[in-house]
Amino acid sequence: MSAITSLAEQLGRQLLKAHAYVTTAESCTGGGIAEAITRIAGSSAWFEVGFVTYSNRQKMRVLQVAEADLLRDGAVSQSVVEGMARGAQQLSGAQYAVAVSGVAGPAGGSLEKPVGTVWFAWAHGRQVQSACWCFAGDRQAVRQQTVQAALAGLICVMEGRAANDWQQWLKKHLPNQ
Repeated sequence: MSAITSLAEQLGRQLLKAHAYVTTAESCTGGGIAEAITRIAGSSAWFEVGFVTYSNRQKMRVLQVAEADLLRDGAVSQSVVEGMARGAQQLSGAQYAVAVSGVAGPAGGSLEKPVGTVWFAWAHGRQVQSACWCFAGDRQAVRQQTVQAALAGLICVMEGRAANDWQQWLKKHLPNQ
């Protein structure tokens, strides 16, 4: 079993136990987080909807991300992923949300935001945590690492930990990854 499948199973168990739902708002992963969640049998008990908003226009239109945030900070930014998470949560009614926006490559990077840069936001209720990482590897590797970090961060939030503890959580619970 892959690490991502294992993470999705554990997340599902925790959400089921909490009688809670999760939603996703994805850009650079193109639905990869939702796919990982829905590969688990019975996931409809904790997942109803995910949003793939690849363009800025759809981030504004569907998730109600503020145009001012996109113009000021760009799509790969803290303000935008936080807006994506809040928008997905509001539209879905889910207690938990994760949002990602990044530069998966091979092109599109800059000095400020090189290829591999990904912003994350994890929401629970009104609380939103966000963080930025720069992952190494090709497009597929960046996207896979993003999905893994998004799921592990959700598990951390459900356990009452900081979402950005996901790396330590992975080392402890999936040491061979």
